[in-house]
Amino acid sequence: MSTLLEELALLSHEGANGRAGGYLDLGLGGAVLYELALAGRIGVDGKKVRVLDTTPTGDPVVDSRLAAIAADKPRAPHSVLERASKGLVPAVREGLVASGALRHERGKALGIFPVNRYHPRDRGMTADARTRLASAVRHGRAFDERTQALLSLMAAIRLEKTIFPDRQTRPSRKELKAFAEAHWAGAATRKAVSNRDGANAAAASSG
Repeated sequence: MSTLLEELALLSHEGANGRAGGYLDLGLGGAVLYELALAGRIGVDGKKVRVLDTTPTGDPVVDSRLAAIAADKPRAPHSVLERASKGLVPAVREGLVASGALRHERGKALGIFPVNRYHPRDRGMTADARTRLASAVRHGRAFDERTQALLSLMAAIRLEKTIFPDRQTRPSRKELKAFAEAHWAGAATRKAVSNRDGANAAAASSG
């Protein structure tokens, strides 16, 4: 069974250009929080993330973040997520390339600038995730925690156009917001995305 990190990364790379969106790192950070929360390792108490159990989950990527969270002081969920997201994209990509799930292609943009592209070797690998997400959107809710988590992360990092290219089946903005904020980890991901948007806008205006 694929982890939330693997499913989200594969779905993110299904665009024609083989490049994930600019929020994948934050989405993967949210996936880490979800994995840890679903495993009973962390929770939120007094608006801070608290470690409930330091027992490793068996996933090296997730467990390295659990150890870092345990070693740090309690922080707001979006702050924990932003720290946990660092280095996640290459770590997850490398694992998917090594397992054969992603194909790595090197090329050049404008014939000059090196570009790395990643394509799922088989779209069938995400068929189950797509089916679950489509069902959740039709019913307005997911029927299991992991699908709810994936739906929340998809909405938070604005992946809906990739997963639902047909506008007729795509969730509305109101629905996406509700999906993203249905769990504290999803709400933290959405806030981290909003914070990045704000920082990018500030940098653009000052430049």
